[in-house]
Amino acid sequence: MTKNIRQNYTDAQFPQTAPDDEIDLRELFSVIWQGKWLIITITAVFAICSVIFAIMQPNTYKSEALLAPASEEQSGGLSALAGQFGGLASMAGINLGGGGGVDKTQMAIEVMKSRQFASQFIQKHNILPDLMAVEKWNLGDNSLTYDSELYDKETKKWLREVKVPFKPEPSMQEAYREFSKVFSVNSAKDTGMVTVSVEHLSPAIAQQWVTWLVEDINKVMKERDVAEANRSSEFLNKQIAMTNVADIRSILYKLIEEQAKTIMFAEVRDEYVFKTIDPALITEEKVGPKRALICVLGTMLGGMLAVIFVLISHFIRKDY
Repeated sequence: MTKNIRQNYTDAQFPQTAPDDEIDLRELFSVIWQGKWLIITITAVFAICSVIFAIMQPNTYKSEALLAPASEEQSGGLSALAGQFGGLASMAGINLGGGGGVDKTQMAIEVMKSRQFASQFIQKHNILPDLMAVEKWNLGDNSLTYDSELYDKETKKWLREVKVPFKPEPSMQEAYREFSKVFSVNSAKDTGMVTVSVEHLSPAIAQQWVTWLVEDINKVMKERDVAEANRSSEFLNKQIAMTNVADIRSILYKLIEEQAKTIMFAEVRDEYVFKTIDPALITEEKVGPKRALICVLGTMLGGMLAVIFVLISHFIRKDY
C-alpha cells in the first residue's frame, strides 16, 4: 500500500507527457494533403509574381579591362641606389623601392577604391545622372531614359523628394555608395594581373567608364609621383647648397638624377601604373538579372510559405 501511495505521489508531481503532444508525421502529411489546393494556389500566385518581377527588371551589362602592373619597370635605377643611399634618401622623403614600402600597384588599387578618387571621377566626367537616375537603356538608338521623378534631362535638374539632411541632388557620399555597387577592381594573386569592371544598364557606358577609370588612375598616380619627385629634388638642391663635402654632394647629385629619371619616365608614358592587356569592350551579352533563378526562388518561397500557413492554421483550429 505504501508503494502505491509513493507511485501516486510521483505521478502527481511528474505527470507523464501525453501521446497527443508528440508530432505525428502522418497527421502532418494528412493536413498538407487536405490543404493541397490552397498550397497550389499560393505557390502559383508567387510563381506568377516572380515571373512578372523578373521580366520587369532591366538587363545589365558588364564591361571589364585586363591590366598588367607597369610600375616595376621604372624601379631599376632607384633600386640600385637603395642599399647604398637608402638612409640618406629616407631623410629626403624619397622612396627608393628598397622593399619596405607599399607596393605601387596595390596602392593604385586602393586609390581606385577610395571615396576621394570616386568622387573626383564622378564630378570630372559628370556621370551622376547616369549613375543615380537611369531607368532603362534603349537598344535602338543607344540612349538612356531617366526616372522623371528623380531627374529632368531637359533642364538637368534633380527632382528627388528627400528628407533633411539630404538634398534633391545626391551628395558624393550617396554617389560613392552607388558607384561601389557597380564598380570593382581585383588583383589575381597568382599572376598579379588586375581586372577593372563596371556594370551598367548601358553596355556603352560601362565600357566608357572602365576606359576612363584606367586613364584616370594612371594620371593620378603619375601626378603623385611627379609631385613627390619635384619636392624631393628641391630638398636635395637645398642640401647641396648647404654642404661643401664632395662625397656628399656626389651622392645628392645621384639622387637628384634618379628623381629626374622618375619625372621623365612619368612624362613620356601614359600607362604609368597599369598597362592595358585587354581593353574594355561594349559587351553584347547581359550579366543580369538572373531571371530563371528569380522565378525558381520565388516559386520555392511561395510553396514554403503556403505549407507553413496551412500547418499553422490547422494547429490553431485544433487547439481551439
